[in-house]
Amino acid sequence: MERKIIKIDQEKCNGCGLCVGACHEGAIALVNGKATLMHEHYCDGLGDCLPSCPVNAISFEVREAPAYDHAAVMAAQKAKTGSGCPGSQMKTMQPGIGVVANVESQLRQWPVQIKLVPVNAPFFHQADILIAADCTAYAYGNFHQKFMKNKVTLIGCTKLDQVQYADKFTEIFTYNDIRSITVVRMEVPCCGGMEYAVETAIKNSGKQIPLEVVVISNDGRIL
Repeated sequence: MERKIIKIDQEKCNGCGLCVGACHEGAIALVNGKATLMHEHYCDGLGDCLPSCPVNAISFEVREAPAYDHAAVMAAQKAKTGSGCPGSQMKTMQPGIGVVANVESQLRQWPVQIKLVPVNAPFFHQADILIAADCTAYAYGNFHQKFMKNKVTLIGCTKLDQVQYADKFTEIFTYNDIRSITVVRMEVPCCGGMEYAVETAIKNSGKQIPLEVVVISNDGRIL
């Protein structure tokens, strides 16, 4: 099949290995001192590795490649760690998980879905924005008070939504006076796409908007 996949320029690569750690799927390895895409079917095409490269040796290309195989990635991680699928063995409930009764909603606007919100909505003026992967609100129990309070909330999933988030965010950041951005994502690899889209959009907008990234573990802790 033809799809988007990373491309590593061997001449530019300095062998620092930062992309190896940034690729949560384990698609990249160092071979003879150079980063190499070892498993094409491990690469989900979201590009978590791109911002980690200090010499811009990694880019996207569209070409024939095997489809992304999530099951193979999970099996490889299980074989490596012996712990199974991340989050599959929750031993104890951590603070922040569980039911919080009678909590007042902190939602300030509608809609909240990234693909539905108008780029020139009036609530963006002088706003502090929360951009959250939709799973985070289920994983972190005190989500409204901790993250949503006094913020404009946008939610979505880079894995499921058929939207170019970077393009949508670029329009929002360009056309509005945004004060700050908080990204809340899960620790799973696919959530890196949300963080990357926001970073790309800030760069494309030509503005310097303060950005904070918060990562939530699969058992509901802030990492």
